[in-house]
Amino acid sequence: MPDPRVRRIGLLTGGGDCPGLNAAIRAVVKAAVHDYGISVAGFHDGFAGLVENRARELSYNDVSGILTCGGTILGTSNTADPFRYRVGKGRRAAWRDLSARAIRNARRRGIEALVCMGGDGTLTIARRLAAQGLPCIGIPKTIDNDLRETDVTFGFDSAVETATEAIDRLRTTAESHHRVMVVEVMGRYVGWLGLFAGIAGGGDVILIPEIPYRVEAVCDAVRKRSRRGRRYSIVVVSEGAMPRGGGRTVDRVVDGSPDPVRLGGIGKEIARQVETRTGIEARVAVLGHLQRGGQPTAFDRVLATRLGTEAARLAAGGIFGRMVAVRGGGVTSATLAKATAGLKRVPPGHPLVRAARAMGASFGI
Repeated sequence: MPDPRVRRIGLLTGGGDCPGLNAAIRAVVKAAVHDYGISVAGFHDGFAGLVENRARELSYNDVSGILTCGGTILGTSNTADPFRYRVGKGRRAAWRDLSARAIRNARRRGIEALVCMGGDGTLTIARRLAAQGLPCIGIPKTIDNDLRETDVTFGFDSAVETATEAIDRLRTTAESHHRVMVVEVMGRYVGWLGLFAGIAGGGDVILIPEIPYRVEAVCDAVRKRSRRGRRYSIVVVSEGAMPRGGGRTVDRVVDGSPDPVRLGGIGKEIARQVETRTGIEARVAVLGHLQRGGQPTAFDRVLATRLGTEAARLAAGGIFGRMVAVRGGGVTSATLAKATAGLKRVPPGHPLVRAARAMGASFGI
């Protein structure tokens, strides 16, 4: 067994949940304990557990049997930010920088490095904690696949599989009733999920945030199918898709939240406009959090295992301030600074966009 440079690490899952988190937790813990003799403390509910000093020991046996389970045994939070942490309730609520407390809690527990699983928000916090003296390693997790410096994140494949299955089921009812079925998938700022699910599900129209659409172009695609005798159409739309010259469709604003804008309603709006302009009946299905739940696919189980074991290796070697990543099929790492320098968006000329258009799909342009 190699002699590790650290003897104890912390582990947390932040941001939205997704399939594969438990597989990654399992990989980190088993590799840390089995290969390097490193003990692991798991913090509850993301950075909230770090700020409030809530954690549990994670042994080899504690993570046995969780490979196939969705969600996260540690719990998570997409609002807990140590640098802007809510204290108090109601009118007495205030936001304070409790990052020093979070770091102090980690040190009191003997934590020499913290492994953070999450997306852009979680890894940005990890980068800031590292800058203040708490060594951190990131593991990329998001169903949006929007993190830079990695080809793919775990959770993405599972979400694509769920969305594709939903499209497959909706296709039969669309064909039976001669309707336009609008399927709204997640994707606030990037459209990888909508693009992959749209192609895999044979979407006739695919609308993503990176390519502003024209309603009339969407309707033209539906009309053309109708004239060819195809009496139904499938429209796949990312929740963050925008009409040309317009903005995202906002469902509500939650005061006090770190990310107060809640998107929603774009699918309903598309369905309304298509039905009004074409005279063809349209219905909408919003997949929402269905895309986050359930068992991870085999691909995500393997990916989470690869990334988790690599994170344990980096920790044992005293290599911090990095996010484990996949590039060109191999596992590597990149600095947290580069990984959080901006979102990985779909280029309008991406080969998959070209492939979809070659198959006749419309992007509303």
